[in-house]
Amino acid sequence: MKPFPHHYLVSASVRPGANASLQADKLPGIVSSPPEDFGGPGDQWSPEALLTASVVDCFTLNFAAIASASKFEWIALEARTTGTLERADGKLRFTRFDTHAQLTVGPGANPERARLLLEKAESTCLISNSLSCERHLTVDIRINP
Repeated sequence: MKPFPHHYLVSASVRPGANASLQADKLPGIVSSPPEDFGGPGDQWSPEALLTASVVDCFTLNFAAIASASKFEWIALEARTTGTLERADGKLRFTRFDTHAQLTVGPGANPERARLLLEKAESTCLISNSLSCERHLTVDIRINP
């Protein structure tokens, strides 16, 4: 890992009546538009969806790294996160992120250890830790015979 601080540069451009274009070095571009909730077409990534995707992506990648460092064997992780946007304290803001994780492990795995590693992945997620809102994690451990 590189020493801190790390810097991430993303640029955006938009023209009247058009979608936004997001660019970062060495990455494919992303098209963004408002979600349907704000009168957008709903067929492109939106800032709201991108933020929620960042939360679930950070959680899953964090778990993979923690499981590897812990020598924990697992088969698959499926996770979904719902971000709740509301008016709070006179401002529109995300007030809560609910993540549901379904982890599939082999028959010899310790389900309690799996749960602890998932909880650690959630509690140490740098994206979630950068947000000032509630976070909730539910876990479903499945043992694959």
